[in-house]
Amino acid sequence: MTQKATEIKFAQKEQAAFFTALKSDVNRYFQEKKVSPKGNINLYIKSIFFLLLYLVPAIFVGFNLLHNWEIIIGYALMGLGVVGIGMSIMHDAIHGSYSEWSWLNKLMGRTIDLVGGNAVSWKIQHNVLHHTFTNVFGFDEDIEDKPILRLSPHGKLLKIHRYQHYYALFLYGLTTLSWVTSKDFKQLNDYRKRGLLDKLGVSYWSTLIEMSIFKMLYFAAFLILPLMVNSSGWTWVLAGFFTMHFVAGSILTIVFQLAHVVEETEHPEVKDDGQMDNSWAIHQLKTTSNFAKNNRILSWYIGGLNYQIEHHLFPNISHVHYRSLSEIVKENAIQYGIPYNEYKTFTGAVYSHFKVLRLLGRDEFNN
Repeated sequence: MTQKATEIKFAQKEQAAFFTALKSDVNRYFQEKKVSPKGNINLYIKSIFFLLLYLVPAIFVGFNLLHNWEIIIGYALMGLGVVGIGMSIMHDAIHGSYSEWSWLNKLMGRTIDLVGGNAVSWKIQHNVLHHTFTNVFGFDEDIEDKPILRLSPHGKLLKIHRYQHYYALFLYGLTTLSWVTSKDFKQLNDYRKRGLLDKLGVSYWSTLIEMSIFKMLYFAAFLILPLMVNSSGWTWVLAGFFTMHFVAGSILTIVFQLAHVVEETEHPEVKDDGQMDNSWAIHQLKTTSNFAKNNRILSWYIGGLNYQIEHHLFPNISHVHYRSLSEIVKENAIQYGIPYNEYKTFTGAVYSHFKVLRLLGRDEFNN
């Protein structure tokens, strides 16, 4: 990283009209509908469902009520619950869009502890870095070089990357397992060195101690206890725990990759003087893509994150409103001649992502 994030400047004057007009239209929508831009009863009911989807199988496993393949199925359901909690509850809450009440946002944001993560680490990586510097290599950690994955045309090319479109899905499945074991600790230490914890007014040592305690409780409740009490043998429990993380990791990573690493999205570079070519809002549109907007079931399950354009432009608005806002955003983008990237189907977006992985592995992706 050659520059500090604080030195990057997005274009302002000539492109401010688009976002000003868009915000006015969005504000008018909520005023006319007389609804809050935060979550509603539908979100709260969905939250209860996903918490139960995660906790009920955990109770069955922890009390030795499931055996052999039932354990695998129970943990797999928990994996689906992890996705629901992460995308529909925690994601909104840490963005401050879950509720009008800040205490409820903080409480529901702590559901990340329930699934083995950490709110501070997530907030810096996602809210601060990813949402500000989307697809900017060296600043957006979501697209930084992984050990054997290349997700940006500006990343280092290795011979093994030529085959990454074949093995990427397996690595995606290991994502949450990495988070709960090592990644959060590595990130916390890195953010301390970069001064990002100080900017948020967060203490390194108190966060480290709290993180360690919650992770120990997580492993005690969802792995060690089942290992101790289950009569089917430790191999079934370990296989189930791995299944949970593979299910959750695969779904979570695929959904986020479909938003930014597809054919239509751009990977802009920072100029030597720290200037970006576009304003922040236009930058978000050019680096982000929607998919499967008409698939209501998928949208419900993944917390509206198939509407990533709307989310990136208005992260403080709950995902329950994205479907309604999408046409407003699209109309304004068309009016101002700004691209509005979208794939009609989930499979179309998946195909595009793996095509980009193949192109990146051959250094043939230039968008």
